[in-house]
Amino acid sequence: MHNLLVAQSGGPTSAINATLSGVITEAMIQGGIDRIYGGLNGIEGILQEKIIDLLDYINNTMDLDKLAQTPAAALGSCRFKLAGPEDDAAQYRVLIDIFRKYEISYFIYIGGNDSMDTVDKPARYCRSQKIEDIKIIGAPKTIDNDLMEIDHCPGFASAAKYIATTFAELERDVAVYDSFGVTIVEIMGRNAGWLTAASSLSRVNGNRGPDFIYLCEVPFSISRFLDDIRSRQSENRNLLVAVSEGVRDENGTYLSEQTPGNSPDRFGHKDIAGTGGVLAHIVRNELGCKTRSLELNLMQRCAAHLASRTDLNESRLLGTKAVQCAVRGQTGKMATLLRMPSKDRYRIQFAAADVSLVANREKTVPRQWINRSGNDITREMTDYLTPLIEGEVPVLYRNRFPEYFTISPA
Repeated sequence: MHNLLVAQSGGPTSAINATLSGVITEAMIQGGIDRIYGGLNGIEGILQEKIIDLLDYINNTMDLDKLAQTPAAALGSCRFKLAGPEDDAAQYRVLIDIFRKYEISYFIYIGGNDSMDTVDKPARYCRSQKIEDIKIIGAPKTIDNDLMEIDHCPGFASAAKYIATTFAELERDVAVYDSFGVTIVEIMGRNAGWLTAASSLSRVNGNRGPDFIYLCEVPFSISRFLDDIRSRQSENRNLLVAVSEGVRDENGTYLSEQTPGNSPDRFGHKDIAGTGGVLAHIVRNELGCKTRSLELNLMQRCAAHLASRTDLNESRLLGTKAVQCAVRGQTGKMATLLRMPSKDRYRIQFAAADVSLVANREKTVPRQWINRSGNDITREMTDYLTPLIEGEVPVLYRNRFPEYFTISPA
């Protein structure tokens, strides 16, 4: 038998289940795949043999459509770091034994930077052991939009659309008072400011949008930040500021480190939330004005009611592409999409990239897409972002409330 196993990993998004839906759909129509398994809680769950037959839960195309519009990760997730195969081969022997037990010929892993590391390592182990009948493919996702070898990442556009919409709404809320005030909105982004840049899309319909946008690609100066705020005091009584949670000073120190943080996770990532609160405290003390700090937090990645149709369609097709790569004999690859040159319209092409070029690497915002002062973005960034949020997704309702697809193993 030739069976397929699919799992999800890392932070959830509004589009990761669309990729899962694409994987299942393509696996169902491929003549050479017998059974479609799902691994619960990523590679960690697979090593514990938490594996289900997905067709016990998917009954028809309506289920697949509902799954595609459901936020978060239907199969559950994990943040589990595999040791290098040269350091701990025993872990890989266990994994291959499980694949053999379930007769897995194709393994599709949906995730971001760290998840592509989990694709790369087993693929390398199989090559070193001359295991040629198991194909391992990555399917990309991350709202951070920081994966290499891809124009933009599934999940990013829907998060961008939510952020832009939220800023358009906040602009109206903060404008109702005549007294001077500053509202600082902290947006996810450790080392890449793509999501924070997306706040600029709130200007599309002629709205003012954020007065300042600070990305983590540019060293952050508190004195320059305060000068920026002062420069707009007379022009606008209610300032709206977008800031990446990962902004750092000239010495490379996260601003959020001024507040107590948590221990690093298994991949060595620090908890960097709290930047907005630090800046709000500084503005309040230095300028004596009313200041608010908002942290969009998890809402950025689970707001399925504001998903981008373009994002969900592309995410689904990337799941399809991942299966096609595996069935055609590719391994150690990530399904990807490339933007094709075109003056008149947005065009993409699906392809495959070596996952070793993606794992543990980050794509940051080009400096030329940030203005010279480091407090806003340029036209090139707007042109890049705008087509990604195109289209609305009709929300499925039941009992006047959005209905989602749930996989609930007994």
